[in-house]
Formats: sequence, C-alpha cells, structure tokens
Amino acid sequence: MASLSLDLDDQWSYLKVHGDPGWQTFPSYLDTVVPRVLDFLAKRNLRITFFVVGQDAALETNHRSLQAISTAGHEIGNHSFSHEPWLHLYGATQTEAEIVRAEEHIKAVTGQRTLGFRGPGFSFSETALQIIERRAYVYDASTFPTFFGPLARFYYLLHSNLVGEDLNDRKLLFGSVRDGLRPLKPYRWRGAQTVLEIPVTTFPILRSPIHLSYILFLSRFSTAAALAYFRAALRLCRLAGISPSLLLHPLDFLGVEDNVGLQFFPAMQLPRAQKIALVSEALKLYCSQYNVVPMLAHANAANERERPQFSAAPAFRRIHR
Repeated sequence: MASLSLDLDDQWSYLKVHGDPGWQTFPSYLDTVVPRVLDFLAKRNLRITFFVVGQDAALETNHRSLQAISTAGHEIGNHSFSHEPWLHLYGATQTEAEIVRAEEHIKAVTGQRTLGFRGPGFSFSETALQIIERRAYVYDASTFPTFFGPLARFYYLLHSNLVGEDLNDRKLLFGSVRDGLRPLKPYRWRGAQTVLEIPVTTFPILRSPIHLSYILFLSRFSTAAALAYFRAALRLCRLAGISPSLLLHPLDFLGVEDNVGLQFFPAMQLPRAQKIALVSEALKLYCSQYNVVPMLAHANAANERERPQFSAAPAFRRIHR
C-alpha cells in the first residue's frame, strides 16, 4: 500500500511566503487547477488526500471547487488556516486557532471532518501535535525526512523579496539538516497515544526529495534521468519495506502558459502539457508497484497491521523548533 496527497496551496499562499505584494487580496487559481486535477485523477481511478488551507475554505468564491473535491470522493485534510510555514513559532492559543478555524471552515464547506493534518511548509511543533491528538486526529503528515531542507530554503530566500522580521520568520523554512534523520516509516512520537506520523517519503539512504515537484525540477535537465531517479527511489522503498507517501502540488498541473506568475517556483517555466505528461508517467510507475490510497486509508491500514513501536525520533519536548 502507498498513499498520495496534494497540498492545495493557493496562489496567494505562495506569494505570501515569498514576500510578494498583493497576496492580501487572495488571488486564486483553484477554479483552474482543481477541475484539472480532478479530471486527471478520475481518468486514472485514483482517490487521494487534498490538504486544504482554511482561508480558502472561508472564501465563498472557492466553495464550488472545494465541494467538487469532496463530491469526487477524495479525503480532505487540514493544512492550517493561514498557511504560514512558521507555525512552529506560534504559542498554544494561536496554534489551536490555526487548526480549529481551518477544521471548522473545511467541514462547513465540504461536509468532511478532517482527521489528518499537515503543517504548512512541513512545520510542526509539540503544541500542534498535542492539539491534533486532543482533537482526535488519526494522523499527522508534517515531517519531511530530508537533508535538503537548508538548500531548498537558500534557493527560496535567494529569489524572495523578504527583509527584516519577515525574513527571520522564515529562517527555518523547510526544516533543518537533522530532519534527514527522522524515520521514513509510520511511527508515533513519544507521548502520543493515537496520532500516527506518516512522513512524506524521501529517497531511502540519500534522503533526497522524490515528490513530483522535485521530479519536475530534475526533468529540466533530463526527463529520462528524472524518471530513472524516481524509479530507483521506488525500488529502494520496496527493498526497505517502506510504504511510500507521495506528495503533489497544484503547480505540478500548471504551466508557463497559465500565467499564474510564481516563476520563482522550480519548473514553472515548463509547458503545462510537458509537466502533466511527466506527472502521469511517474504516477503510472507508482500505481504499477503499489495499491495507491488516500492517507487516512494508509494510516488505518498501518494501525490495523500493528501498533508502531516508539521510534528513535525525538520526544515531544525536543521537536519544537
């Protein structure tokens, strides 16, 4: 079994994190990308998890797009309300508001009570984990076990318009080198009784990213090499007994001709057809080797198979960044 999810980060959220003006008007591409993704998934008979930002659910203009996701039978997860990747800097009250407000708006629009959480920008904290445990979430999916976080942060900030306090807020964007030491298989944090941690899968041993945005980035140099890299990662996952959890983004389905800007994001210079063709080929490989399900089904299967042992991962008191 393997899972597939899509972080439904909207246009405004990328602009906000990047420090670009105009995000406060909440520009959106959801009306364009959601039907495109749903059609893509329907043709392949795939059901996945969409992690939705609460602010998008709060805006009436997005309701039809978000309802369409639920109507199509996909799981909806909580991706925080404001999509600020410095969630780990929040106090308890603000953290709870981020989770609860998103949860309430998402349920009001889609009818789904979220049972999974992913922090924006893979941010997490002891406080957030305790809150979702208290609110009876089944799983968290905020960890990204890679050594490449600081390199991704350097690239992102190098092309940003951030200064001062805004720059300081993002100083741990995409995590630290030590995140590469976290487990790749599902586990429970010490102290957690119910919430299962399902990491975003990275290349075993190397701990380099294998999500589709990274594969698209590699394809700028060689499509054949990008797919060979992805194929090798899946092979090692099978040898290591890892049930992968693969990640998509809206920009994997948007090309340069869609004119959404965001040229700072890797592979946004590529044509839409080229990107979708590569995503299709990668998912064909994925589905040929695994039974691909939404993340809640992945978590339930892991819980039924056996209660994961407490890993060597840091305890609650040590994971707060």
